[in-house]
Amino acid sequence: MSALDTAIARQPALRKPVDPEALTIPEQKAGARRRRAGSGAPASPGRFPIALQAGASLIWIGQAALLAMAIGDIAAGAGARAVIWPAIGVFVLGVLRAWMDRSGSRLAFRTARHQLSLLREKAVSALATRSPLDASRPSSGYVASTIAEQAEAVVPYVARFEPLRWRAVIVPLAIFACVLPLSWVAALIMLVALPLIPIFMALVGWRAKEASERQLAKMGDMNAFLLDRLRGLATIRSFDAVDRTALRLREEADLLRRRTMAVLRIAFLSSAVLELFSALGVAMVAVYVGFHFLGQLEFGAWGGRLSLAQGVFILMLAPAFFEPMRELSAVWHDRAAGVAALEALEKVTAAGEPVVVAAGVPAVKPDGRAAGVVIDGLHFRHAGSGAAVTDGSMPERKVFDDLSLDIRPGERVAVMAPSGGGKSTLLALIAGLAVPEGGTIRIGGETLRPETAARLRAGMAWLGQTPHIFPGTPGRNVTLGRSDMDEHVVEAALGAARLDSLAHTRRQVVLGEGGAGLSGGEALRLAIARAAAVQGAGLVLADEPTAHLDRATAGEITDMLLEISEGRTLIVATHDPVLASRMDRIVMLGDESADGRRA
Repeated sequence: MSALDTAIARQPALRKPVDPEALTIPEQKAGARRRRAGSGAPASPGRFPIALQAGASLIWIGQAALLAMAIGDIAAGAGARAVIWPAIGVFVLGVLRAWMDRSGSRLAFRTARHQLSLLREKAVSALATRSPLDASRPSSGYVASTIAEQAEAVVPYVARFEPLRWRAVIVPLAIFACVLPLSWVAALIMLVALPLIPIFMALVGWRAKEASERQLAKMGDMNAFLLDRLRGLATIRSFDAVDRTALRLREEADLLRRRTMAVLRIAFLSSAVLELFSALGVAMVAVYVGFHFLGQLEFGAWGGRLSLAQGVFILMLAPAFFEPMRELSAVWHDRAAGVAALEALEKVTAAGEPVVVAAGVPAVKPDGRAAGVVIDGLHFRHAGSGAAVTDGSMPERKVFDDLSLDIRPGERVAVMAPSGGGKSTLLALIAGLAVPEGGTIRIGGETLRPETAARLRAGMAWLGQTPHIFPGTPGRNVTLGRSDMDEHVVEAALGAARLDSLAHTRRQVVLGEGGAGLSGGEALRLAIARAAAVQGAGLVLADEPTAHLDRATAGEITDMLLEISEGRTLIVATHDPVLASRMDRIVMLGDESADGRRA
C-alpha cells in the first residue's frame, strides 16, 4: 500500500494538507461537487507576456511616423541628412520591437507549457484518487489520448490565441486614436470595416468549435478502441475476428479523417472571410487617400487637406489596423481545438466522485506491529446498480448495512461470501480505497480518516486478485520505484515467495507487459514478494489469492501467504474453503452474526 501512496503523493495537488473539518462523507461529496462546478477557469499566459507582444505591435506606430516624416521631408526637397535620424530611430525601434515580440512569445509559450503541466497533474491526481470500485472511471485509452495527445492543443491556444486576442483589442484602438485627429473619413472607414470581421469570425467559430469537439471525441474513441483491441489481441485471434477488427479500425480512421478535414475546411473559411474584409478595408482607405491627394475628395481632413506625410502615415497604419485580426484568424482553429481540449481534460478530472481517502507520504514509518481492525456500523453502497426505477435512474444497491467486525491483532481471518457479496469491497474499505457512507473503521486503534489514511496505509501490504506485472526486471516489479528497498530486501522478498531461481536466472531479463513470460503461479508469487517487501507492515490484505490455481499451486501460495504474515494481522477474501480452513477464523458476510465463526 505504501507504493500506492508514493505514486499518488508525487502529484503536487495531493501534497496539500487536508482540511480537518472536511471529514464526513456528505461533506467530502459536496466539496467534490463544488470543485467540479467551479474549476473551469479560463487559461491565460499572464499580463506581462500579453503586454510585451501588444507593445511590440504598438511600436510600429512610431516607426510609421518616422518613415512618413522622412518621406515628407524628401518630397519637400530636404537633403539626405534629413533622413539619417529618422532611419536611426526606425532601426532602434525595430530592434526593440523584435526583442519585445520574441520575449513575449517565449514567456507566453513557457506559461502555456506550465499551465498544461498543471492541468495534466490535476487530471492524473483526480484519476489517482479514483477508487478501483468506481465503475464510472473513464477507459484507459480515452484517458491516454486526452492527457497525452489532445491536451497539447492547450499550448497554442494559450501561447498564441490569447495574446493575439488582446492585441486585436488594443492595437486597433491605438491606431484609430492616431488616425482620427488626421482624417475622420479614414478613421470611419476603419471603424465600419473592423466589426464585420469578428461578427463573421464568430459565426464561423461556433461551427469550428463543434466540429473540433467532434473530431477530438472521435480521436479519443479511436485511440481507446485501438488500445483495447491491442490488449485483447490474443482473444481476437482465438475467435478469428482479426479481419473484422481491422475493418472496424479502418472505418473509424476514415471517419476521423473526414471529421479532421471538416475542421480544416472551416478553418480555411474563417481565414478567407477575414482576408476579404481586411483587404476591402485597406483598399477603401487607400482609395480615399489617393483621391484626396488628387483633389477629387477634398473633405475628410480636419481644417484642410492632408499633407503627404499625413497621408503616408495613414496608409502605413491601415494594414497594421487589420493585422491583429488577420493573425487572430490564422489561430482561430487553435482556439477551437484548445477549448475542446480544456473541456476534455475537465471531463477526465471531474468525472465521477473522487472516492479514495486522501493519500500522501507518511512522516513516520510504521513499526511493524500487528494491527487490529475494528469496524463499527459500516454502511456502503455501489452507485448505479440494481433495477431501474420509474424515473429511469439507477438505484444504489446496499453492500453493507450496519456491518460490525472485530479482528484482533495478529489474527488470521478469512472473509467469505457469494460472488458479489462484498469481500473485495470490504478489503478496499479497510485499505482506504473507497469512502464508506457511514460508520467507522479503526486500524490499530486509530480511526481511518483523511488525515490518517496515508500513515495507516503505509502499514499495510496488499495482494490483489489479478496483480499487474509491469514491463521490467523481477526486482523492479518488487520495488515499484520505492527508494527505501535495497537489494537485500528485494532478495529476501523474492526468497520468501520462492522466486530465488527466477531472481538469479532472470535478474536482467525484462518481463513483458502484463507478466508475459511468467506463469500464473509465478505472477502471483511476484505479487507475494511485493507484499513481503513492505517494511513495517502490520496488516496484510489478500484478495482471492488462490483463485484460478490448481490445488498444488494453491497450497504453495497459502503456505507462502501464512509465512509472510507471521506476526501480522491477515485478512483474506476467498472462495477457497481449503484456504479458509487454514485461517484462525472465518467471517461469513451476509450472516446475522457479523463476527463470524471459528474455523
